Amino acid sequence: MGPESLDRGQAKMSGRWDGYLKWGQFGALGVSLVLLVLAFPLDDLMVVVRTWIEGLGIWAPVAFAIVYGVAATLFIPGSALSLGAGAMFGVWLGSVAVWTGAILTMVSSFLIARYAARSRIEAVAASNPRFAAIDRAIGEQGWRIVALTRLSPVFPFTLQNYLYGVTAIGFWPCTLASAVCIVPGMFMYVYAGYAGGEAAVAAGAVEGTDTLRLGLQLVGLLATVAVSVVIARIAAKAIAKHAPDPIHEKASTAVAARAGGPRATTSRLVKLAIAASFLLGSLAIYSERESVREWFRPPEVVLTERYADDPGTGKFDHSLLDVIVDRHVNADGLVDYRSLAGDAARLGEYILSLGTADFRGLSRDQKLAFLINAYNAFTITLILEHYPLQSIYDIPAGRRWTQERWTIDGEVYSLDQIEHDLIRSRFRDERVHFALVCAAVGCPKLRREAYRGDAIEQQLQRQAEETHADRRWFRYDENEGQVWLTLVYSWYRSDFVQIHGSVLAAAGLYSRALRTALEEGRTMRIRWLPYDWALNDQDTATAHALALVRPEPI
Repeated sequence: MGPESLDRGQAKMSGRWDGYLKWGQFGALGVSLVLLVLAFPLDDLMVVVRTWIEGLGIWAPVAFAIVYGVAATLFIPGSALSLGAGAMFGVWLGSVAVWTGAILTMVSSFLIARYAARSRIEAVAASNPRFAAIDRAIGEQGWRIVALTRLSPVFPFTLQNYLYGVTAIGFWPCTLASAVCIVPGMFMYVYAGYAGGEAAVAAGAVEGTDTLRLGLQLVGLLATVAVSVVIARIAAKAIAKHAPDPIHEKASTAVAARAGGPRATTSRLVKLAIAASFLLGSLAIYSERESVREWFRPPEVVLTERYADDPGTGKFDHSLLDVIVDRHVNADGLVDYRSLAGDAARLGEYILSLGTADFRGLSRDQKLAFLINAYNAFTITLILEHYPLQSIYDIPAGRRWTQERWTIDGEVYSLDQIEHDLIRSRFRDERVHFALVCAAVGCPKLRREAYRGDAIEQQLQRQAEETHADRRWFRYDENEGQVWLTLVYSWYRSDFVQIHGSVLAAAGLYSRALRTALEEGRTMRIRWLPYDWALNDQDTATAHALALVRPEPI
């Protein structure tokens, strides 16, 4: 056996181990990604991102295209962004947004490679035999090879954008050929995102899903994928005609393997160790996934009636709060914090009375009224302590909703504990979400009267109806089958589902048109309204502007 045969054998063995290590590395990263997807509430995060983008109105597709251009230039997969565009904007507008963003990506990456990072990109290109073949073919065929590689999924979109910058191809031939030939693959991903969004609506127990329409969309997706695959195979065959001689390529690979030797294997082992560490970290996060999800949304609780059989013999006087809200809250539920600061003594007296109250002696309805009033009064006090400010988020996180400092019947609680532990888990009534006020414009409006045990049912019902008459909380377009809801319905979805079976059924209680549509089995699609965290201050321009929005009749 000659030296050349030994070299080939060593190269083959080295390549085999290198392949095992490479697959181990990608396998560990792949499993880690799956675990993180399962651990984090990506659906809630997508709702927030989608709501922000859609809140931009006609500028939303423009903003998405810019975000796409920046993200894909930074090697964030464009395929994921394309799927998101389909879900957010639909097929046609989503395709335009993605195509525009892809053009921005191609232009910026090409220029960076050609003028700012040429040596680095050339080093990457030199280690890739496939790109070496493409480089030689471009020298012979020019823009035609660019067009074919754009049609083939074998060549990563983002990497191509940079690599073309170090070839002999001109800027305009490369850009124009790319702009035309990315369309089939781009359209496939956007259509997949659109069909996936429609399927998610069906799987999300949204009433009245049109099964026939969903089926046609999925058929369209399969047809789009099939056409894209055929085009890609034709492009791959055309590219193969310009590939280097197979014997020459094998010899080059053997030389490269011999040159790399132990150093290349060591580098791969280090990468595998890093991937394994990442996998262990992902496992740890996944094991604590319930705690992780609470970072992004309120904890889910089982709604129960703890005090249903407790008539109670005690009483509590909320007249101080009655005076405060009547003087300093207007008809739109906005607070005059400047004037309220001069009435801080009366508010402080009411806060002290909450701490010494005989909570246990109150009836069920009195307890609920007491806790809602306490939460709202504590929140007003928190704002006054930091006033002036633009939003409750201007207050440090540790002093906002989680700080245990508010006293009820001698026990100290945080605002979160009052809401989740004392109210949600002990009263089976989702209407509390329309009564608890977080000092934001997006919250329900603050009533000009305190809640009372002998009137709590009527007050909560009236509050719920008035809240759903506010276009910041609820809208329904019967012709389009679109229901716009406040994000409160998304954050506390479990509460509404436990009582009414679905979010739409809960919202339908306050809209005769929506309720009728649900009963008739019509197709419905939920859109989430932007949540405005600006302070509910009468002096805030945003609050004034939103207060002028006419309510939508129930």
